[in-house]
Amino acid sequence: MHVSTFPEHELVESEDHVEVNGIVFNKPFVEKPVSAEDHNIYIYYPTSAGGGSQRLFRKIGSRSSVYSPESRVRKTGSFIYEDFMPTDGTDVKVYTVGPDYAHAEARKSPALDGKVERDSDGKEIRYPVILSNAEKLISRKVCLAFKQTVCGFDLLRANGKSFVCDVNGFSFVKNSNKYYDDCAKILGNMILRELAPQLHIPWSVPFQLDDPPIVPTTFGKMMELRCVTAVIRHGDRTPKQKMKVEVRHQKFFEIFEKYDGYRYGHIKLKRPKQLQEILDIARYGHFSGINRKVQMKYQPKGRPRGSSSDDADAPKEPSLVLILKWGGELTPAGRIQAEELGRIFRCMYPGGQSRQPGVGEGPGAQGLGLLRLHSTFRHDLKIYASDEGRVQMTAAAFAKGLLALEGELTPILVQMVKSANTNGLLDNDCDSSKYQNMAKSRLHELMQIDREFTAEDRAAINPGNAISINLAMNFVKNPVQCCAQVHSLIRSLMAVVAVKRDDPKTRDAVLYHGETWELMGRRWGKIEKDFCTKNKNYDISKIPDIYDCIKYDLQHNQHTLQFDLAEELYISAKYLADIVIPQEYGLTTHEKLTIGQGICTPLLKKIRADLQRNIEELGGEESVNRLNPRYSHGVSSPGRHVRTRLYFTSESHVHSLLTVLRHGGLLNVLTDEQWRRAMEYVSMVSELNYMSQIVIMLYEDPMKDPSSEERFHVELHFSPGVNCCVQKNLPPGPGFRPHSRNDSVTSKNAVSLDQLSSINLVRLQMGASMLQSNRILSKRSDREPPSTTPSTIKRCDRENVV
Repeated sequence: MHVSTFPEHELVESEDHVEVNGIVFNKPFVEKPVSAEDHNIYIYYPTSAGGGSQRLFRKIGSRSSVYSPESRVRKTGSFIYEDFMPTDGTDVKVYTVGPDYAHAEARKSPALDGKVERDSDGKEIRYPVILSNAEKLISRKVCLAFKQTVCGFDLLRANGKSFVCDVNGFSFVKNSNKYYDDCAKILGNMILRELAPQLHIPWSVPFQLDDPPIVPTTFGKMMELRCVTAVIRHGDRTPKQKMKVEVRHQKFFEIFEKYDGYRYGHIKLKRPKQLQEILDIARYGHFSGINRKVQMKYQPKGRPRGSSSDDADAPKEPSLVLILKWGGELTPAGRIQAEELGRIFRCMYPGGQSRQPGVGEGPGAQGLGLLRLHSTFRHDLKIYASDEGRVQMTAAAFAKGLLALEGELTPILVQMVKSANTNGLLDNDCDSSKYQNMAKSRLHELMQIDREFTAEDRAAINPGNAISINLAMNFVKNPVQCCAQVHSLIRSLMAVVAVKRDDPKTRDAVLYHGETWELMGRRWGKIEKDFCTKNKNYDISKIPDIYDCIKYDLQHNQHTLQFDLAEELYISAKYLADIVIPQEYGLTTHEKLTIGQGICTPLLKKIRADLQRNIEELGGEESVNRLNPRYSHGVSSPGRHVRTRLYFTSESHVHSLLTVLRHGGLLNVLTDEQWRRAMEYVSMVSELNYMSQIVIMLYEDPMKDPSSEERFHVELHFSPGVNCCVQKNLPPGPGFRPHSRNDSVTSKNAVSLDQLSSINLVRLQMGASMLQSNRILSKRSDREPPSTTPSTIKRCDRENVV
C-alpha cells in the first residue's frame, strides 16, 4: 500500500502491528515493494519473539538476508503487506511442463538465517520433494490460469496448507538431468501432436511416486530409526520474582473487563502495551522491574482470610488480586546450554557418531548425519514450546545448534518454533492445581515440626521411599532448625550486599545479566521477609525460590559477591528443596499420578500419536517436505524418513511425565530386574535441572512381520540436565549405549559436555507392536560424553546389559 494513495489516512504504526486505511496487520508480517524488480523484502517480528526485522535481498555471495534490530516499517515507497507464514524454514519451488507435470524442489528459507547453502560447484543446494495431490492440482491451475506451459512458482507450506506466494513465469530447473529428460519428452510430444496430429502420438507423462519406498537396512539386525520424541526443560534463567497486591480501584476492574476477565475469572497480560496500561493506572505507586507478566484474579468477596497480611475488619466487597511477575529470563549461559545440547543431540541420529573428526574439523564435525538427513528433506522436524519467553528462546537456541544455523534467535523462533496451538499441551493451565494445593498444604504442616524427623515423619513425607528425599531428610534432620539456619544465612548475605552497595570500591560493580546491588538487595529482601511469617513460622513454599536465587548467585555472581557462606546456604537450601519440590507434585504415588496426569495428559496423547503415526502420511496441521526417491542418486537409503517432535516446556511437565513413566504401570519393578535398577537410578536423582530431557526413540525392522513383537523397538532416554558447579556426588551410570561403544574411539574425540556439566541418560528398549515387552535398560554416566558409535544400533540381548 502506498501511503499517499489514501491522503485522508495516515499509516498508524504500533509496537506489534501497523494499520493502513483501516486494515490491521499484526506482526509477524511481510513488507514487499510493489515493484517486482525490487527484492528488498522485510519481515517484521513481534516483541514477544524479540522484535526487529529480517531483511531479504537478492543473493550476494553466501548471504540472502540479514537480521536488523529495527522494528519500524519503511515510510517511503509503495509496499504490499501480507501475513507471515511460518514454514519450518523451508521454501518449495515448483516447475511445470504443461498442466500435468510438475517438478518440485525445496531449499532452506532465506528468512531463516540468511546463509545460502551451496554445493561444491557453487550452486544453491536444493532437493527434489514430493508434491501432495492438492499441490499437484494447484500446479495445474497455475499453469492454465497463466497460460504458461513452462512455468515456475513458489509454494509456502504452513499450518497444513499450501499457498502460492510468487509466480515467476517462464522458468526452468537449474540443475537436474532427470527434469530435462522429462521436459524434453513432454515438450517433444506436445510439438509432434501439434504439428502431426494424424500420427496419434500418445501422451507420456513421466510417473512420479506419491510415497517413497521403505528401504530395508542392510547391516544384519540393525534397525531403522523412525521417530524421535523429546520433552526438554528450558535453559538457565534469572530468578523468577512475584508480588501479589489486592486492588479495588475501578480502573483495574475496567482493565479486567476489557480483556474478558469475567468470563474466566482471571486474565494474563504479557504484551508491553498491556503492561503499560497497568503502570498508567498505578502511576501513583512505584513498580520496579515489571517486564514479564501481570495476572489478575477475581475475588467476589475479597481476599480469603488466613494469610498474615489479612485485616480481620476488611470489607467483603469484590476485589482483584494483581499478581506481578518478572525475571525468569533465559540467560546467555542458558542460550549456550541449549545450543550446545542441540549440537550434541545430532549424535543420536544415523551417521551422527560414525566417524572421528577429521583434521581441522574438531568435535563440531560430529552429527553430520542429522544435518545431511535434514538438508535432504528426509527429516520431518517440528518444534513446540510453551508460551513462556525463556522456553521459546531455549527452543530457538536448541534449533540453532541442532541444524547448524547462524544469526539471531528471533528469525529461528518465528519460523521453526510452534506455539500457537500448544495451549494445554505444554502450558500449566490445568485442573490439577486443586490437588497440588492440597499436597502443598499437607507438606507445609509436616515440615513445621520442631524436632528431628521420626520414622513416622519420614513415612508421611516420603511414603514412596525415594532415595534422594531420604538423603535430604538425613541432612535436614530438624526442618524448623534448618529453615532457621537458612533464614540466618540469608540475612548474612543481605548484609554483604548492603556493604557492597555502599562501598565506593564495589558499588559500581556489574553483576550478571545487568543486575545491580540495589536489585539484588530487593530480591533477597523480599525472600527474607516472605520466608519468615509474622508468627515466626517458615513458609516452605518459598524454599524453591531461595534455592533458585542462591544457585543463580553462586553460579553467576559469587566472584563479585564473595559471600563466604554462599556454599553453605546453597547446600542447606538444596537439601530442603530436594524434599519440597518433588513432594509438591504429590506425596503418595496415587497423588503424584493424579497431579501428573492432570498436567501432562494432552502431551501424553500427542506423544502416543507421534509414535503411532510415524509411518503414516501426515495430514491436518503437520505438512512434510519429503525427498522424492526418483531423484535420490547418491543418497544412501533415500526412503528413510525420521520424524522428530521436540517439546520445550517448564519443570512441571518434565516432573509429571517422569512420574507417569515411573508409576503408570509401564513395567513391574518386582518382576523386572533391569527396570528396578532404572527406577533406583531415577530415585537417586534429586533435581530435574535446566535442560532436563526425556527422549523416546522408535526403531523399526521392516524385514519383520508387521504383527511381530520384534517389528518395533523403543529406547527411553532420561537426563536430569546440567550440573551446578557445587554438585559433586551425582548418581553414575555406565553410559549412553555403553555396549555398542567402539573401543578404538576414545572419549577425547567425542563432543565435550563441559559447558553442560555433562548429561545423564537412561535407556529403555522395547520391541513390540504395541510398544511393550522385551525390556532392556541401561544408564549413562554423568562423566561420559555421547557414544561415538552409529545410533542405528544392534538389538541387544539381556545378558549384554549392565
